[in-house]
Amino acid sequence: MTNLYIRRLTLGLACAAGLLAASCVDQPDYGRHPQDPYANFDALAQIVADRYCFFEEKHLNWDSLCSSYRAQITDTTDYVSLFFIMSDLLAELKDGHVNLSSPFNTSYYKKWWTDYPQDFNKRTLEEYYLNFGGLQTSGMRYGIMGPDTIGYIYYPSFSTEVGEGNLDYVLAALRPTKGLIIDIRDNGGGLLTNVPTFVGRFIETRVPGGSISHKTGPSPDAFSTPYPFHYDPCGESRVSYLGKPIAVLTNRSCYSAANDFVAVMKTLPQVEIIGARTGGGGGLPFSSELPNGWTIRFSACPIYDPQGNVTEFGIDPSPGCEVHCDPIELAEGHDAILDFALERVAERASKE
Repeated sequence: MTNLYIRRLTLGLACAAGLLAASCVDQPDYGRHPQDPYANFDALAQIVADRYCFFEEKHLNWDSLCSSYRAQITDTTDYVSLFFIMSDLLAELKDGHVNLSSPFNTSYYKKWWTDYPQDFNKRTLEEYYLNFGGLQTSGMRYGIMGPDTIGYIYYPSFSTEVGEGNLDYVLAALRPTKGLIIDIRDNGGGLLTNVPTFVGRFIETRVPGGSISHKTGPSPDAFSTPYPFHYDPCGESRVSYLGKPIAVLTNRSCYSAANDFVAVMKTLPQVEIIGARTGGGGGLPFSSELPNGWTIRFSACPIYDPQGNVTEFGIDPSPGCEVHCDPIELAEGHDAILDFALERVAERASKE
C-alpha cells in the first residue's frame, strides 16, 4: 500500500512539474532545455565536491559515488526522478545539514537520529514531572523539581531566540536551588547566537569555545587554519548561575546548535552531560543554486571543540553519565535520564 501510494504521488508530481514547463504529457526536451538532467546533476556534484567539508572524516569517494548515481539518468529522466536520484546521492553524505530543495520537495537525511533510541517523551515530562505546570518564557519551560529543590529548564529548540531579560527572570527564580538541570533533548538546533547567551550565564571568565575552518579550494584537504572563538561571561548587569552543579540532558536528537552548546558546556568543571551521545551536526551550512533553480545546502565549514576534535559525529556524555530510557518505562511515567540527573545533581550539591 505504501509503495503504491508513493508511486502514485511520484507520478502526480512528475505531471505537475511537467505542467510548469509544458504539459503533463509532453516532457521537456532536456537536450535543448536549460533544465537538462545531466547538466543539473553535474552542477550539484561539482558544487558539493568543491565545498563539502567532511569527505575525509567520512571516508567517502565522491567521484565514485557520483559516477554510480549519474548512470541512473537518461535523456528522458523527468524532474521528480532526477530529484530522487540526486537526493539518494546526497544521502551518502549521512549529514542532517544536507538538503536539496525543489518546488515540490526538500530532501533531508534522517538516519542520524531515526536509527537510535529516542530516550525522551514530552508527554511523560509534562504529566509526571511538570504536572502540566511550570513557567514558560522565550521558548523555555522552567521550575523547581523534587524535595532536593533542583532547578529545571527545558529548552526544546535553539530556533527560538532567548531574550537576555527573559533569561534573567528564569535564573533569578532558580538561583535559590541547589543545582540546575538543562534539558535539551530533542533539540534539533537553530540559532547559534543563542549558544553564547546561555553559556555566558555559567562562566566567570572567558572560556574557549573551539574553532572553525573553511574550504580554501576544491581539494578535499584544502582548508584554512582553524580560527578560534571564545565565550564571555554575561557581565554584572545580568543574572548568572555559578558555583553549583549543572547537568545537561541529551539524546541523539540534539543537533547542530544544540550539539555546539553541549560541546562547550562539557568543558566547564561544574557541568556533566547526562544521557546519550548527541546527533552531531558540526558543520556550518552553505547554500548554492543549480541551473534549474533548485537549491542545495550542505556543510562547508567544520567546527572543532576546544580540544580540536571535529564535532560532526556528536558529543559523548560525561564519564559514568550515559543513560538511556526504556520506552515502556517512559510511557509509564519514568524518565531514567531525568531521574538519574536529579539524583546526581543532588548528590554533587551535598558534597559542595
